[in-house]
Amino acid sequence: MEKKRLHQVAKEFRISAEALIKILAGLGFPHKGYMSPVTPDMIEAVRHKFEEDKAHLKEEYERKRKFEPHPKVVKRKDSRGRWRKFRRPPIDQAKVVEKVKETFATFEHKEKKKKREKIFHPEEEAVITKKIKLSEFSTVSELASAIGISSTEIIKKCMGLGFSATINQRLDMDTIMMVADEFGFEVEPLEEIDVVEGVGEVNEQKPPVVTVMGHVDHGKTSLLDYIRKTNVTARESGGITQHIGAYKILHQGKKITFLDTPGHEAFTAMRSRGAKVTDIVVLIVAADDGVMPQTIEAMDHAKEAGAPIVVVINKIDLPNSQPERVKKQLADRGVLAEDWGGKVLCVEISAKTGQGIPELLEAILLEAEMLELRAPRKGYSRGVVVESSMSKGKGVTATILVQKGMLKKGDPFVCGLESGRVRTIFDEWDKPFLHAFPSDPVVVLGFDGIPQVGDLFTVTRSEREAREISQKRKLVKEEQKLSAAKKITLSDFQKRLSEEGVKELKLILKGDVAGSIEALSDSIESLSTSDVKLTVIHKGVGTINESDVTLASASDAIILGFHVGKDRNASELSEKEGVEIRLYDVIYEAISDVKRAMSGLLEPEYRENILGKVEVKKIFKIPEVGLVIGCLVTEGIVQKDAKVRINRDGTLIFEGKITSLKRFKEDVSEVKSGLECGIGIENCTDVEKDDVLEVYTVEEIKRDIEW
Repeated sequence: MEKKRLHQVAKEFRISAEALIKILAGLGFPHKGYMSPVTPDMIEAVRHKFEEDKAHLKEEYERKRKFEPHPKVVKRKDSRGRWRKFRRPPIDQAKVVEKVKETFATFEHKEKKKKREKIFHPEEEAVITKKIKLSEFSTVSELASAIGISSTEIIKKCMGLGFSATINQRLDMDTIMMVADEFGFEVEPLEEIDVVEGVGEVNEQKPPVVTVMGHVDHGKTSLLDYIRKTNVTARESGGITQHIGAYKILHQGKKITFLDTPGHEAFTAMRSRGAKVTDIVVLIVAADDGVMPQTIEAMDHAKEAGAPIVVVINKIDLPNSQPERVKKQLADRGVLAEDWGGKVLCVEISAKTGQGIPELLEAILLEAEMLELRAPRKGYSRGVVVESSMSKGKGVTATILVQKGMLKKGDPFVCGLESGRVRTIFDEWDKPFLHAFPSDPVVVLGFDGIPQVGDLFTVTRSEREAREISQKRKLVKEEQKLSAAKKITLSDFQKRLSEEGVKELKLILKGDVAGSIEALSDSIESLSTSDVKLTVIHKGVGTINESDVTLASASDAIILGFHVGKDRNASELSEKEGVEIRLYDVIYEAISDVKRAMSGLLEPEYRENILGKVEVKKIFKIPEVGLVIGCLVTEGIVQKDAKVRINRDGTLIFEGKITSLKRFKEDVSEVKSGLECGIGIENCTDVEKDDVLEVYTVEEIKRDIEW
């Protein structure tokens, strides 16, 4: 049997890692951390200890259970002070009952003391006891999880408080406390485990980091495609950028780093991350389309990040281009171009022909010169994760945008919850890189696990320090999860009962990179409605494997793969277990399929269509046939196999189905108004002359969800 990690064994025994460390130390097996290996002998020793403790408790319980509360022989002192045994007289049950009655009677007649009593308010008590633990800069999603509500509710509350937030946006402690207070929760701040940074040299000038933003198909990637003389667009599914790309160019001997963010609406969170690491935002608008919804969204992200904007009006080579109309639309939203009397640089270009692109690069360098961008090139390096993925040949890879210091091979680092040592550095062309300086986008290998997009990458003094910080952060994260666990209350139980009719669609998401999976997860979870709830029970990076299928089978979930495949074992197991696996290359196709699946979960609506009314004239009892009702159709029509209600003086007597319909001696399918007919009704035994029969059909209507 192979060795297991301490935290895995702790999870199996359903105890914390710290508790298991103490138990092992007591058994003579000292351990330093929860990543330490645990041998089968140690596991067996722990299990044996638990069994012994359980047996001891059981024995103690049995001993207490057998204790006789009223022994027949008791010990007490006699008149000389010596201990002697006396036989206790038998208890008279009648006297006991009488004594109890007398005692209760005294309680009822006893006068109550006049004193001021504290008025108890259950609502106030509930507010006092509701506490959550969170660290500063927790995301909206983490805050929602701690409170136990959906992220949508948090976002709505933020909007009500006067500011916008996305599901992956990190909030400062003041904001967290303010939002939590709105839901009746008190926040206990958790100390963030941070890195003690080394002292760097004096700040030096650094290249600008430029984020390209805008609406779908307005030419963001085409612009970079022309600048870099590569064909990025052709490699993207559907011609839409699916990931964040980081590229570095040289213009007039000066470097510029570009971040290409996706423009589709599903990547709102990814665009937000792009804005938070940028120095300058290039807002690209098509001259023929003008300002679109995601153009406005990009402007909001830029303003929130406090980054200056350079407006690029693309596609001026088209005959229907209207650059002045675009400038007017931007001016209406507070972005005033220089030639309109404002301070925002505005350049008209054609990404197809290259017209105006040199002027754009000069405008970016001019804006950077005005900003006086500086960062230390020496000392411990610090950066941010722009993208992360699992590569088959390389393992965990992450695109890091260096923000300060010098990053080199062999540097130990901590990044979010993960740690490691820089094994190799590549540039965007997949060429080895010796040193990376501020504003350099590089691909780093050497991570222990997959970091999250937006995590801070920091070089530490030693690998041991990095591991310790990583372990402490993981323990803090685990504590946050435990503090989010709530016990069910009566109000929760009532809420669950009221939501019995709500359907749930469970999903497992797998993708090639972490950023795309987060964006897809955010988009999918936002589709939840009052009728159908969407739950992402697991999301991860890499090929769909056997464990994913096993989880889906146990949870009745569907697996969605984005830019990934499935291994052979997963394919075989999915066919055997009946688990559905769907693979996608374009994210909005996945969202469309999820919407269709949600509509399929809704119970159909049933609508009654009244066909006609019939008056009973005579009743015939025919042997071996049963009851035949002689009728006159007074309104509409009567159809065979339709449903019928028998009403007598306005009261419903019977409801059933028409099994036979005759005109004279012939079977017919329908009888129109004004004609007589004979009707046979299934299981009908109570019908009288002058009863009114209401004939109707029930139509099943498929329900669709409206977004």
